[in-house]
Amino acid sequence: MDATTSRTTNRLAGEQSPYLLQHQHNPVDWYPWGDEAWQRAKAEDKPVFLSVGYSTCHWCHVMERESFEDQEVADLLNRHFVSIKVDREERPEIDQAYMEVCQMLTGHGGWPLTVILTPDRLPFFAGTYFPKRSRFGRAGLMDLLPRLAEVWREQREQVTESAAQITQHVRMQQRTAAPAEPDERLLREGFHQLSTAYDDRNGGFGSRPKFPQPHTLYFLLRYWRRTGERRALRMVDDTLRRMRLGGMFDQLGGGFHRYSTDERWFLPHFEKMLYDQALLAIAYLEGYQATGKVQHALTARSVLDYVRGELTGEHGSFYSADDADSEGEEGKFYVWSTAEVRELLPRTQADLIIRTYGLRDEGNFREEATGKRTGDNVLYLADEAAWERLANPSPDLVAAGRTLLAARDKREHPFRDDKVLTDWNGLAIAAMARAAWVLGEPAYARAAEDAARHILGGAVRTPEGKRRLQHRYRNGQWDIPAYLDDYAYLAWGLVELYAATWDPQYLGEAKALVDEAGELFLDGGAAGYYLTANDTPAVLARHRPAYDGATPAGNSVMLQVLLYLARLLGDAALEETAASTAAMLAGEAGGSAWGRTHFLSALDFALGPTAEVVIAGQVDDTVLSKLRQGFEPNLTLMRTPPPGGPDGAEQLSRLAPWTKALAPVDSGKVTIYVCSSGECRLPSGDPAEALSTLESVLARGGADAKSPGTEP
Repeated sequence: MDATTSRTTNRLAGEQSPYLLQHQHNPVDWYPWGDEAWQRAKAEDKPVFLSVGYSTCHWCHVMERESFEDQEVADLLNRHFVSIKVDREERPEIDQAYMEVCQMLTGHGGWPLTVILTPDRLPFFAGTYFPKRSRFGRAGLMDLLPRLAEVWREQREQVTESAAQITQHVRMQQRTAAPAEPDERLLREGFHQLSTAYDDRNGGFGSRPKFPQPHTLYFLLRYWRRTGERRALRMVDDTLRRMRLGGMFDQLGGGFHRYSTDERWFLPHFEKMLYDQALLAIAYLEGYQATGKVQHALTARSVLDYVRGELTGEHGSFYSADDADSEGEEGKFYVWSTAEVRELLPRTQADLIIRTYGLRDEGNFREEATGKRTGDNVLYLADEAAWERLANPSPDLVAAGRTLLAARDKREHPFRDDKVLTDWNGLAIAAMARAAWVLGEPAYARAAEDAARHILGGAVRTPEGKRRLQHRYRNGQWDIPAYLDDYAYLAWGLVELYAATWDPQYLGEAKALVDEAGELFLDGGAAGYYLTANDTPAVLARHRPAYDGATPAGNSVMLQVLLYLARLLGDAALEETAASTAAMLAGEAGGSAWGRTHFLSALDFALGPTAEVVIAGQVDDTVLSKLRQGFEPNLTLMRTPPPGGPDGAEQLSRLAPWTKALAPVDSGKVTIYVCSSGECRLPSGDPAEALSTLESVLARGGADAKSPGTEP
């Protein structure tokens, strides 16, 4: 069949990735990443057109509609190139490698990512979105593709030399910086940099577009707890408040959109990602513990209830995302006109909704392309006093919101990416488990357990008999050997799940994942972990993630998990691996807090003081309530004997032999053991005395953890 001829479906039709399947009917002769594509490129001596994106990417949709569904563009691609589509969420190592090329060549990056490669997989051109035809100084594919094909034919020597130089530069960039001393100076410098960049008017950091940075908020809370620095707490509290009031939060259905296109959290980019929900829920739970403000707890509930209600599959694990677009328009599912509101609601309720959520007859935002108001409105809490009313909304407002939500549900829904990713599920498990502990809600623990069971059940056995997690699940099929982030994030989730349930099986699974990750990803010659396993071919270079971006770096999370498990289990080997990983991350940070804040949170734990608390015997509700209410991120908790009878006790004894002797002093009554810095205090049967001891052990900088109902 002639490659330039349009087909009903192309080679992507047999894939599982929702993103690749979105392109299965394009006239472009797409290949998935694999040997077949590269063999054809070599056999026909053609360059490769690589397009990387994801299913809920707005500009990926735009480029598809404008170019990849267009026969003229398809004819050029099919005649001169071998075209490959990659889902960045399924193959992060491919995306990482070629995104670095794009950033190096253009000074920026993003999706869709467009890269032109030699048949030997070496890049010589890169960019992001390209329109069909050139406009406003941006090259169009109809001009660009023939020019690149001509350069490939007529300037082959220069092209291959340039590709080799680009590749060599990328490989040089992957060389690990010299390890550095991970000391408290990094925490101080990090806070200073964040404080300087903080937007005092709107909350958050920088200007437009404004992204949520949950792990930056984690670090600031820990810095406040360590030093008593009130500005750090105010920065977190105000940012959490402003995000919740703005249009970036789905005021009707719960959950956060990806980011705000303006500096004040008002006009969102409407896609909803699972990882944002998980990381932001944790930020709001910690904000609640630190400030006692019930609004933060309610926000965390709303986010996690959205995940449970909308992103949970029948298998118990969590889907990846909801798209921004529906009916070919971004945000159409979420916006309202005042006429629609008045048609659906009684007059008093309609007036209340319009006033509360800032609706205008002419619309409350301008269309990006034309700058005109369209009559559409993004719901946001226009009245600052609404923050106080969130804790106890009026019955009319609740009823009106339910009516609008029911009406919205009848609209055409945005596309849902229903693949299950192990790493993002690990984050969601961590958030659900944390909510179960902080809020005392067993339903969240059950949701976390269901997801963990499904993810762990998808592991396969290698020919050598070793367990191997898989990265992606869809339509009953697990596939793609797991990456570092899968192991690190899932281990984090399991540690949190242990804290929520005290079931030692989750400690055992977390420890097993860390051990497996050490065999697969740990750099034996230096320090830290690679993204890809040692039996996986590298793409350009083997990447060692150290940058905390939209999600934290696998090395940062692994450092956190290593430290927690080392203290819980009394395992010195884990502490040593943590120390070398921290030194690697400190070297990579180079004194900058940007993209390093999850590492700084883990470093705060490493530097201490920390406390290991074992509750032996009957659990005292008063003690648990106090521990839940306070913000004590450097506290690890264990219970002995654990729930589940003798089997659980035996498993805990194997995992943490140091706990064997920690029994109730007085049979049937609670005994609390408090340990810190390698030594344990005398056990206490008096909860008040034990809590006082714990408070003195964790005393840092004069910042007392708040209890619900107090203000910072």
